Amino acid sequence: MEKRFKQSQKNRYVLKLFISGATNRSKKAIENIKKICEEKLKGHYELEIIDIFQQPEKTKNENIIAIPTLIKKLPSPVRKFIGDLSDKEKVLIGLEIKKQDK
Repeated sequence: MEKRFKQSQKNRYVLKLFISGATNRSKKAIENIKKICEEKLKGHYELEIIDIFQQPEKTKNENIIAIPTLIKKLPSPVRKFIGDLSDKEKVLIGLEIKKQDK
């Protein structure tokens, strides 16, 4: 049972997307990450979208330096992506969904 739990945790992604209101860049980042998650992680992810203006307390321990920022909490290691996430290849490699070509 413990092995199955660890395996399910390994395949589970916990993502936090920090945005700033309803700007075009924020909307594009939301659209891009939702598309990636539904195509590649369907049923294996949690995505929390945090508007820094509405929930500023959630940014305190995250060291956010630019918006939009996506943080991959799980699986380890923690990774951060800055921008509208339009470079799908870079995001897939960073999330370790796809291996980088050498």
